[in-house]
Amino acid sequence: MVTDMEAGVEHLSRATTRGSDVMLVIAEPYFKSLETAARVTGMAEELGIPRVFVVANKVRTEMEAQAIRKFSEKHGFEVLSSIPYDEKVAEASLLGTSPLDVNGLSSGVAAIESLAAQLEAMLTG
Repeated sequence: MVTDMEAGVEHLSRATTRGSDVMLVIAEPYFKSLETAARVTGMAEELGIPRVFVVANKVRTEMEAQAIRKFSEKHGFEVLSSIPYDEKVAEASLLGTSPLDVNGLSSGVAAIESLAAQLEAMLTG
């Protein structure tokens, strides 16, 4: 199941994600995003979701990646993957299309494909 919580985290407070095997909490390298990730991670664990991971998103520099890792370590959650900021993904969003249609070989697309393969191996292996 994929749940987009762009409008908020009510899905978790209503327990609609209960029964999920894995939850990926997407965090951008900004304090508010990291604080929200910590709150969502805690809620997911309270619901009994067995595997909860953070995915760092739109990471531009090693300093940003390190900030996400440090915050995650401090709060006791694991960063499963890091997706770099990718102009082609941003361009696809502006065009209302898939990043694959703009440039299927971009760094962001490659990182997402790698994450998908990692999840598949985790859930089938």
